[in-house]
Amino acid sequence: MWNHPFVDRIFEALRNVAYGPAVLAFVPATSLGAFWLGGERALVAVALGLPLMIAGLGAMAPNPADRKRQQGGLLPNDQFETVLAEVLTDSRRSGETSACFAVILDDYMQMLDLHGQAAANHVAQQFCSRVMSMIRASDSATRIDGNKMMVVLHPAQQLDLETCIQMSGRMQSAVEDPIMLNGTGVYLSCSIGFCLSSNVPDGTATDWCNAANNALQEAQQNGPSTIRAFSSETRRRAQVRTNLRKEFDAALESGEIRPWFQPQISTDTGRVSGFEALARWEHPKKGVLGPNVFLPFAEQAELMGKLGQAMRHHAFCAMREWDRAGLTVPRIGINFSSDELRDPGLIDRLKWELDQCDLTPDRLAVEVLETVFSRGPDDVITRNVTGLAAIGCCIDLDDFGTGHASIASIKRFNVSRIKIDRSFVTKADQDPSQQQLASAILTMAERLNLESLAEGVETPGEHALMAQLGCDHVQGFGIGKPMPFEKTKGWITSHCNKIDGMPKIGRQTG
Repeated sequence: MWNHPFVDRIFEALRNVAYGPAVLAFVPATSLGAFWLGGERALVAVALGLPLMIAGLGAMAPNPADRKRQQGGLLPNDQFETVLAEVLTDSRRSGETSACFAVILDDYMQMLDLHGQAAANHVAQQFCSRVMSMIRASDSATRIDGNKMMVVLHPAQQLDLETCIQMSGRMQSAVEDPIMLNGTGVYLSCSIGFCLSSNVPDGTATDWCNAANNALQEAQQNGPSTIRAFSSETRRRAQVRTNLRKEFDAALESGEIRPWFQPQISTDTGRVSGFEALARWEHPKKGVLGPNVFLPFAEQAELMGKLGQAMRHHAFCAMREWDRAGLTVPRIGINFSSDELRDPGLIDRLKWELDQCDLTPDRLAVEVLETVFSRGPDDVITRNVTGLAAIGCCIDLDDFGTGHASIASIKRFNVSRIKIDRSFVTKADQDPSQQQLASAILTMAERLNLESLAEGVETPGEHALMAQLGCDHVQGFGIGKPMPFEKTKGWITSHCNKIDGMPKIGRQTG
C-alpha cells in the first residue's frame, strides 16, 4: 500500500507506540479526561475511538508479517538465500543496517586427515552450535560443507563496523574453545569476513554474499584467526583476483604456465643428479610470476589437478629431450599437491604419462610435504604415496625438519630421500648450532639408508660443509637458479665442461 520509506518509518513508529505496553498507562487517564471535559458522551466516544484508531493503524501501516520472512535460525542453503534477499530489501526500506558474515574453520582438512571423518563430523557440529549460540533468534545462518557457515543479521539501527568486529570476536572466542576428542582437547581457530549491507547499496543478495566471501579470503590470506571487513579496496583486490583466476585457467590451456628447472648436484661427483620442476607463469604483461602469486587462485578454483598434469607433461617432455640430446639427467623432481594425491586414479594416470615419454618410474621423484606423513594409514593420500613407491618412483620428503614426520611414518611411506629445509642450511658454515642440526639430520638419514638433499645452498661454504657432513645432493641459487627449459641444455653442457678435470669436494675434513 504505502511504498515510500519515510512514510513506512512513520507508520512503523506509530504502530510500535500503539501496540507497546506504554500506551496502556494512558488509557485510564485519557478516559477520565474525556469524561471530565465532555461527560458520558465523550467517555463513550473515547472508549470506542481508541480501539478503532489502533486497528486502523494496524491496517494502514506496513506489517512485517506481510513480508513473509522465513523464521531465523539454522536454515537450508536455498532458504537462507531467500532470507538474505529479504533482509537486504528490508534494510533498504527501513534505513536500518544488516551484515552478512562468512565464518570458516582454519586447518579443517588437516584435522580431518589426522583424526578421521567421525571426529571431523563432531567438530563441525560443535562449530555450528557455537556460532549459533552467538547470534540472536531473529538472525539466520546456514552451513556450507563441514567447516563454513554464512550468517545474516536482522536489520538494526545501531549496527555498525565496530559492532560487527565485536560480534566476530565473540564468534571466534566461542569457536576457539577446545573441543574434546577422545578425552583430548583439540584447538581450532576460525577466520571471519563480513560485509555491511550499506557497502552494497546497489547490489543483489548474491553480491552481498560474495562480498562477505571476498573479505573472508583476505582474512585467510593474512593468517589464521583473522577478521576482515569488506571495503572498496577489498572490492578492487577481489576484481584483480577474479581476473587473474580467469587468466590462469586460460594460461594453462595456452602453455603460459610451465616448469622452470633448478639443478641438483651430486656432492660426490659434482655432476647433475637431477632437476626440480618449479611452476612459473610467463605472463605476457606482468612478466614471470612465481607460485606464491597464482597457487591460491588454483586452489580456490580447484585447478590444482589440472596444473599438476600440465607440470608433469612439460617435465616429462623435457626429460625426453635431454635424453635425445645425450645429456645425463637421472631424475626429475615434481611437487604433488594434496588435491592430486587425493585422486584415486593418480597412479594409473601417471603410468600412462610416463609411457608416453618412454620414461621409467625411477626417473621421477615425487616430492611430498612433511604434513602428508601425519595422515592416517587408510587415507587415500597414504595409499597413493605408498603405491607410487611400489611402482618404483623416488619419494622425496620435502622441507624436512619443519613438519610432523616421524621415523616410523618415514619407513611406512617408503621414503627414498629427505630434502633438508633451507632453514637448516643457511649459514651453517658460520653458525655452529646450525651445523649441529644439519649434522644430526644427516646422521639420521644415513642410519635409515636414506638419500639426502640440502635445499637453499647459496654459498661455496655451505656447499662444502654439506658435502663434508655427508649430504648426497645439493640444490640452491649457489648451484643454479630456476631456468626455462630452453636454457637447461646450455647450462648442463657448461657445468659439465667446468667440472671436468676439477677435484671433487671431499667429505673428509682431514
